[in-house]
Amino acid sequence: MSAGLGAGGSSKVVAFPGKSAAQIGFDRDELQRILDLYGRMVAAGQWRDYAMDFDRNAASFSAFRRTAERPNMRIEKRPSLRAKQGMYTLFGEHGQVLKRGSDLANVLAPMERRLVKAVED
Repeated sequence: MSAGLGAGGSSKVVAFPGKSAAQIGFDRDELQRILDLYGRMVAAGQWRDYAMDFDRNAASFSAFRRTAERPNMRIEKRPSLRAKQGMYTLFGEHGQVLKRGSDLANVLAPMERRLVKAVED
């Protein structure tokens, strides 16, 4: 019998003491869409670095023009706001809310338009 299994053959996950077991994150499709946009913005020379932050209330993805600056864009996922204003929020460079909604593609649309302008120049 393995150390993780009880007498009945079932395992039980125990949270680390002092830490919450729940954590908000991006699922595979959300992260794929965000990283696709990030890759195209890197290719256009707009972004160079990114950061991700996950806690029990929200998950965020920030993109930077340079590492030492404030984020050029931040997308935040807060499932607690799903029924109110949508769980995705797009923040601009100065912290202003650019778009909110429940569909990630629509929330990322302003960044997609910015990408089209960067390629045309």
